[in-house]
Amino acid sequence: MKKLLYCLVCLVFNSACGQGLISKKSTFTHQDTLRGSITPEREWWDLTYYNLNVKVSPENKFISGKNTIQYKVLKPNSVLQIDLQEPLKMLYAIQNNDTLDLKHDGNAHFITLKATQDIGSIQTVDVYYEGHPREAKRAPWDGGFSWKKDKNGNHFIATSCQGLGASVWWPCKDHMYDEVDSMQISVNVPSKLMDVSNGRLRKVEQIGDTKTYTWFVGNPINNYGVNINIGDYAHFSEVYDGMAGNLDMDYYVLRDNLEKAKNHFKDAPKMMKAFEHWFGQYPFYKDGYKLVEVPYLGMEHQSSVTYGNQYKTGYLGSDLSGTGWGLKFDFIIIHESGHEWFANNITNKDIADMWIHESFTAYSENLFLDYYYGKDASADYVIGTRRKIRNDKPIIGPYNVNKEGSGDMYYKGANMLHTLRQLIKDDERWRQILRRMNVEFYHKTVTTKDIEDFLSRESYMNLNAFFNQYLRDTRIPKLEYSIQGKTLKYRYSQIVKDFEMPVKVTIDNEEMWLKPNINWQTLELPAKNPKLIVDRNFYINSEKL
Repeated sequence: MKKLLYCLVCLVFNSACGQGLISKKSTFTHQDTLRGSITPEREWWDLTYYNLNVKVSPENKFISGKNTIQYKVLKPNSVLQIDLQEPLKMLYAIQNNDTLDLKHDGNAHFITLKATQDIGSIQTVDVYYEGHPREAKRAPWDGGFSWKKDKNGNHFIATSCQGLGASVWWPCKDHMYDEVDSMQISVNVPSKLMDVSNGRLRKVEQIGDTKTYTWFVGNPINNYGVNINIGDYAHFSEVYDGMAGNLDMDYYVLRDNLEKAKNHFKDAPKMMKAFEHWFGQYPFYKDGYKLVEVPYLGMEHQSSVTYGNQYKTGYLGSDLSGTGWGLKFDFIIIHESGHEWFANNITNKDIADMWIHESFTAYSENLFLDYYYGKDASADYVIGTRRKIRNDKPIIGPYNVNKEGSGDMYYKGANMLHTLRQLIKDDERWRQILRRMNVEFYHKTVTTKDIEDFLSRESYMNLNAFFNQYLRDTRIPKLEYSIQGKTLKYRYSQIVKDFEMPVKVTIDNEEMWLKPNINWQTLELPAKNPKLIVDRNFYINSEKL
């Protein structure tokens, strides 16, 4: 009996794996849960304001400072979780001039408050810290501080922390669900260097042989979107006549690259024009738009987009699609700026839903091409990126442990959205859906369900099975068919329950829609043995039996 049960379990497991429903199990730790879940010590208070002060000492690769954290009390509690990653050290915390008890649990730090925390009241706590922050090994993918020098020997420093978390360099409530409403960032650096951070520059103060640059962010901002960039920068700017009026577009580049950047960064206003067309107005007029040169490839830091694509078109000079269209634009300028709408305006609550950031932004690349070069060029590009899809694990990751899903969230996700565009059957309506999405979720944090429900409602279609197929399963739907004389038989295989996506095909030069499902269907054709071609814009496989 035990042997029989074992065989049955193995059979079920192998069947599930074959259907793409079970991926290799990951082992998660107590620290993963503290980092990735909305703990009781987080949920009782709502962030309202940060005042971050950081002194950066490049020669020692050392930072020190404090963060004043302002919050609104939502429910009774007296213990507050603040995150700060080793090897940085949280020194002490103060509220109302009282030094508070600290309990350290790895990268999570629990502050016991003395004052009564009345529901609805606004409170502040000052957190002091210092240390040698984690050095980025392969920024921005394995982030932290990048301590580099330019070719003139000047320090060239930047932060990047997507996924890893902002607490790798400053103390904060390091979970995506709660964005701070506004923020001030003051960074002290050696006087011959400049700091560029998010928002608008408020003041520069000379302090001995150092300068402090103070920036203010007037819009909600996610933690990993906060950055500091330090270098021997030159600055130029322009004013863009956008949907909400004049938009300041500022550019900070290494001094020796100034003339080169003035020409190459023409992609930035082109990006703004295309994306305001497709997605609606730029979400951060109050804070402006900046493009800042850094010593790594680039990242979508809000209103302070970082750039390191070596002033080349494509992705470091290569075309990710293999079609030639990818060399028509600078990948980093277009992709990372697209995140201003998808990541910084519409932000996932849990990193497991990071496809919301990356699928829409990867899709924005071909919409940029659509705007300037037409629909066929756009389709060529996004279909060309299919060669990079691995289908190794589901796009959505496990929840509450700070774990993202498959890297297929980029180009499988983009092709999923391109397929959805075909199902809408009306490009202007599709454009309006994308624009309404950025209004509906303006400056909000969202879940996959929020986005699925919105797109189902706006498209007048039940998209549950569609998203289950592409986001939660690794299989690609296969249209199987046979033609005998004038009889076409067809069905889907490799699909989840209730997947019945219509698909456009051409049969002897005549376009028609088929509505396959798991069962064989029959269609009588006007001529014998015609050739059937599946529309390339649908991300499915096909096989003639």
